[in-house]
Amino acid sequence: MSGRIFQNVVLQIKEATDRVVGVIDAEGTVISCSDLGLIGRKWPEYVECVNQADGAVISSEGRTFRALGGWGSRFDYAVFTMGDDEVGHTVCSMASVALNGAKSYYEEKHDRSSFIKNIISDNIMLSDIYMRAKELHVPPEVSRSVFVIRQLEGGDSALLDMIQGLFPDRQNDFVLSVGDSDVALIHQLPENGWEKEVQRVSVLLEETLRVGGEGHVVIGIGTVAQHLRDLAKSFKEAQIAIEVGKVFDTEKFVINYENLGIGRLIYQLPTTLCEMFLVEVFKKNPIDSLDQETLFTIHKFFENNLNVSETARKLFVHRNTLVYRLEKIKKLTGLDLREFDDAITFKVALMVKKYLTSRGIDA
Repeated sequence: MSGRIFQNVVLQIKEATDRVVGVIDAEGTVISCSDLGLIGRKWPEYVECVNQADGAVISSEGRTFRALGGWGSRFDYAVFTMGDDEVGHTVCSMASVALNGAKSYYEEKHDRSSFIKNIISDNIMLSDIYMRAKELHVPPEVSRSVFVIRQLEGGDSALLDMIQGLFPDRQNDFVLSVGDSDVALIHQLPENGWEKEVQRVSVLLEETLRVGGEGHVVIGIGTVAQHLRDLAKSFKEAQIAIEVGKVFDTEKFVINYENLGIGRLIYQLPTTLCEMFLVEVFKKNPIDSLDQETLFTIHKFFENNLNVSETARKLFVHRNTLVYRLEKIKKLTGLDLREFDDAITFKVALMVKKYLTSRGIDA
């Protein structure tokens, strides 16, 4: 823990008393003091008597000490004042209250964040999650949503600060830097209305981070974690949402894992299996034999739910012209897109092709 945290409080106390006030660490080294000349002094002779005092005020050789709160039986830090009279005892007791508050705030802020970061990174045992949650006063059985905000053009600390500004509730929300380009937001959800709150946060992030209509970040959302132990799974899902979105939903700014559909399944398939699938589907001619106009027609046909009349209208062509094109596709590929089963097969094949291309495989 940084002595600077204590020093800020000590200097404020200095304005209220003429007594020298400071803090020593577990080895007896003065790490902060209202008398700057004492910082760095080593007083190991006082360590044992402070430990034996068990948190009570104790005087020794003209100095008064009181250990600050900690987890173990031995102190980590202790406040001291010069003088062993009644005033020295009072100043020491009052200073310990202020310094304990600063210590608790610092530890909660940093240790709670480290705890959550260890959970989402799978760096903590399941049995330890319960123990640490109790120590750090983090409710385990609360619903939380995990958002991963990834910068597309290098890391920028301003993004972390911006999101922290949007979610200032340090007790219930956690904003963490993960890796070089990711920021994770773990947001506590209300007891009811999860979907509305996730949607509200999504819109807030999009409106704030999408500057001038352009997105320099992409956001992945995992499934709702109903327990602390589920955060790691939700975090991985949010990362997968971003990766799958880069392949199949390149126009989307916010991608929810729950809405990935078939793309999620394809993304987890071995590439060799995907290549075999394309060979089996396109026995007559490979998919590359279709020209861009034909592919555009196919995409429009899918967009309009296999409705021939509506697709023809959107393409500004006669209905018979579209029927002719669909017959041509059937002759080339053996698949009639007007038949639901064939249409599904072709749609999946297009997605598989797109996935392989994203992996640098020409199939």
